[in-house]
Amino acid sequence: AEKLSSMKDVDWNDFLQRVCSLLDSTEKNTGAARSKLNLLYYLCTVAVHKEVASRLISSQLFPILIQQLRAAANWDIRAKVARVIGLLALHTSELGENVPVSEAVILLTELIRENFRNSKLKQCLLPALGELLYLIASEEEKREHPRECWVVPSAAYTVLMRCLREGVRLFHC
Repeated sequence: AEKLSSMKDVDWNDFLQRVCSLLDSTEKNTGAARSKLNLLYYLCTVAVHKEVASRLISSQLFPILIQQLRAAANWDIRAKVARVIGLLALHTSELGENVPVSEAVILLTELIRENFRNSKLKQCLLPALGELLYLIASEEEKREHPRECWVVPSAAYTVLMRCLREGVRLFHC
């Protein structure tokens, strides 16, 4: 993580390009899925560093993570993507207005609703949703003149409250 946070822009862009192309790969064999999972485990380890998390969440990686959360056929990959998103939200020190966190909130809400009876999946998706909601609230609170940069649908709160009422334990996968 220290190497990543001290990288020059050119090296950082090369790193991001490689990470994004690996995640965005459409290969469907077992080796490709294993490579994606390994990369996601790696991203989980570096996402706990504030500088790295802030750079990653503001980069082209975040939309690719959202796309993987939406489209990955493998639920292990989806669960790990949700973990990366949650860690980025938890550890980022600053959120740019152009980061598509609303899209991530909407997608996580839909996935939780569609899989409501699957408690294992909910336990993977709910922490990421909670971290994003907390990040949005914190960023709005920090601003002198808050305006709604990130729309949070009421369905997100409804799903969260329903999960809490049903006693879902909130822990990371």
